[in-house]
Amino acid sequence: MTADEETADERGARGPFWEEGPTDLRLVPLAVAAWVAAAIAVGVAGWWTVTGVVVCLVGGGLLLMPVAARWFGGTAWPGEGIVAADAPARRGTPGWRLRATAFAGVLLCAAAGAASAGLHTADLRRGPVPAMAREYARAQLEVTVTSDPRLTRPRVRGSETVPVSVVLDGEVTRAERSDGTVHRTRAPVLLIVPPGEGRAEWLRLLPSTRLRVGARLAPPSHPGDPFAAVLKVGGGGPPRIVGPPSALQRTAGDLRAGLRRATDGLDPDARALLPGLVVGDTSRIGTELRDAFVATDLTHLLAVSGSNLSVVLLLLVGSPGRAHQVERGGLAPRLGMSLRVTTVAGGALTLAFVVVCRPEPSVLRAAACGLVVLLAIGTGRRRSLIPALAAAVLLLVLYDPWLARSYGFLLSVLATGALLTVAPRWSEGLRRRGVPDRLAEALAASLAAQAVCAPVVVVFAARVSLVAIPANLFAELAVAPATVFGFATLAVAAVWMPAAEGLAWVAGWPAGWIARVARTGAALPGAELSWPGGWWGGLALALVTAVVVLAARRLPYRGPVAGLVAVLLLLVVVRPAPLTRWVTGWPPPGWVFAMCQVGQGDATVLAAGGDAAVVVDAGPDPVPVDRCLRELGVRRVPLLVLTHFHADHVAGLPGVLRGRSVGAIQTTGLEEPPAQAAFVRRTAAAARVPLIRAGPGERRRIGGLEWTVLWPTTGGGAAGVGAAGGGRAAGGSGGANDASVALFVRAAGGLTLLLLGDLEPPAQRGLLRAHPGLAPVDVLKVAHHGSAHQDPGLIRALRPRLALVSTGRDNPYGHPSPRTVEALRAGGARVLRTDRDGAIAVVGAGPGLVAVPGGG
Repeated sequence: MTADEETADERGARGPFWEEGPTDLRLVPLAVAAWVAAAIAVGVAGWWTVTGVVVCLVGGGLLLMPVAARWFGGTAWPGEGIVAADAPARRGTPGWRLRATAFAGVLLCAAAGAASAGLHTADLRRGPVPAMAREYARAQLEVTVTSDPRLTRPRVRGSETVPVSVVLDGEVTRAERSDGTVHRTRAPVLLIVPPGEGRAEWLRLLPSTRLRVGARLAPPSHPGDPFAAVLKVGGGGPPRIVGPPSALQRTAGDLRAGLRRATDGLDPDARALLPGLVVGDTSRIGTELRDAFVATDLTHLLAVSGSNLSVVLLLLVGSPGRAHQVERGGLAPRLGMSLRVTTVAGGALTLAFVVVCRPEPSVLRAAACGLVVLLAIGTGRRRSLIPALAAAVLLLVLYDPWLARSYGFLLSVLATGALLTVAPRWSEGLRRRGVPDRLAEALAASLAAQAVCAPVVVVFAARVSLVAIPANLFAELAVAPATVFGFATLAVAAVWMPAAEGLAWVAGWPAGWIARVARTGAALPGAELSWPGGWWGGLALALVTAVVVLAARRLPYRGPVAGLVAVLLLLVVVRPAPLTRWVTGWPPPGWVFAMCQVGQGDATVLAAGGDAAVVVDAGPDPVPVDRCLRELGVRRVPLLVLTHFHADHVAGLPGVLRGRSVGAIQTTGLEEPPAQAAFVRRTAAAARVPLIRAGPGERRRIGGLEWTVLWPTTGGGAAGVGAAGGGRAAGGSGGANDASVALFVRAAGGLTLLLLGDLEPPAQRGLLRAHPGLAPVDVLKVAHHGSAHQDPGLIRALRPRLALVSTGRDNPYGHPSPRTVEALRAGGARVLRTDRDGAIAVVGAGPGLVAVPGGG
């Protein structure tokens, strides 16, 4: 060993920050300038981009001219070489030169970012494809696939569930108009394939595959979208392949397919999560699991990220700060590998990572950020790696300007920067207070990442996760073994599937643990806190975070105060029912009826004694109805009534079934729309809950709760409109709304309620004619979210004391209608609505009738 090597080892033994001075931030403003300029240029017209580039170039040139003149003129600056006689008079000049050079660099990088964005977006505005998109033309196109196919997220739009489509990125190379005109071009596009028999074949497509498709072209929805047109593929059949994928993509596809086959026998959560954790294959991850990861801020584990690569490379170099020590960690020293060979091996693993996970921008971003973290792990010189991160950002933004507007890219850079700068200091502070080394490092990393990323998350999501830090800490315990055994499964599956299945079984345990952490954290009542969205909301959270950090550093008795804060936070997250009721008054003691806040939809609850309740409708989303039932303490549902099959009443069905015993599901007789009716049948069958139909005049009783089915008057649904009073038939515009199950309910204490579903005026008139003795009621669940379509005669006959409207904030339908609200108030009703009052609970009866708003 040479003297130099011994010195390095001795320095390495002193700690992870040997020979580190102040952080070198010179590249940071250059990267930020290119980033901001690219983000602006992507969304503006081309002439604005050209103007900005010219201004930046001229400004940078003017700043560099005096520097260049001095340089090429051969005049030495004071302090450089031989000092001139008049040196003291010009002593401040070198500082000016450095500042001028720095400002010039910022302007030139801004020009480069804007120019790159301008050149990329110019391809989206010229050529035949954008022109055909503006005309909404139909064409025959040859398209090269450039991404993995993916499924759209299921969502509810009004009364319908938007069909789940296949989406993939591509590049049009040939376009043939309907008149036979043929164009050769290269234009990036987004393909949307509607549901059809060929979905499985579309989902198996590999990047670089060439297709021939017939499609209608449309312009992108937003000006900053990275494609020239949206192709809505027609036909619904399998794809027409005219060229196979490249050998590289076939190899990557075979490896990914082998990983999927090896995980087929795992539990559902592990089977869905492991391919996403290893190679970014999220095709098996369902909506509920994804929502749980979103609620706990664990979404970085659902797809390829820099941490995936870092975990594997960590095996080479061991724990942070030991790369230069005599006793290095990891496999590299045990295999006799020097630091240089270790670096080469790490580069080879990174290349394999990019190949298997596809060289898409998100993967390249993950590889770049992962390599920066790897350098920190391998050298222990975290502060000196800020220039490396800045350089990676600069190069990636120039390579792909759309990353400048990418939410995931921003979070990746912020999290990596926090791990390199903030986390080490916080970790050292925790160690000084007696926290064990590994726990201090993990806790500091989670705290730092959450502190810098939460303000960005709230800009787009308008929420703050209160369980993100503990969820990340618990999940981190399993990330490394799941990733390592997952990559081993990927490699072995190509040569020996039984062994790969065994490795997948081992990897399934930590993967399942991560999924359980996400589900458990998301299920806590206080998992998420609503926060104002937008940039002002993000700025407010950033200021609050800064104040908290400063207070934590300067507050006396920090240990006891931190313990008290942790206890309070735990109570806020867990929300024990007695404490929550005492603090918030929700749910009020003795509640009889509750209307949940589920957005633009319906979900109401009738107390049936103890922890049991009859639930009427499930809303458009499983999450809010599940949260509402948990807050109400409902664990048993003897009967769930689905008034009709519109998505805003039935799509939340899994939320009612989650963790509760449900005796039966009662529905209307008209199975319209068929897709939603089939969804209810499938979901009920999976949960082994029987389906029954509501019969006219049917009476039921549970404890002090009894109810009667008033509508439909026949088993056929909307056809009963004509039978009862001459309205629309089943095929009329009333449709499924007029088939709604309407219930007259009598609760404990004599409280009367009428639940109308979404009945339209013809069915409301039919209901009144079928039951002429219908008396005034205490509580009316206003039909169809308070729409303008109400029968004045029914409102006059019912004369409700309380009129409750379930509707979503800022809904596009104008619900509730001012005319309907005015008519109800004119009849003496107090009107409450979930979009303004939150969840609503009804307590008491007679003179003691009270509506308590504001829950949920």
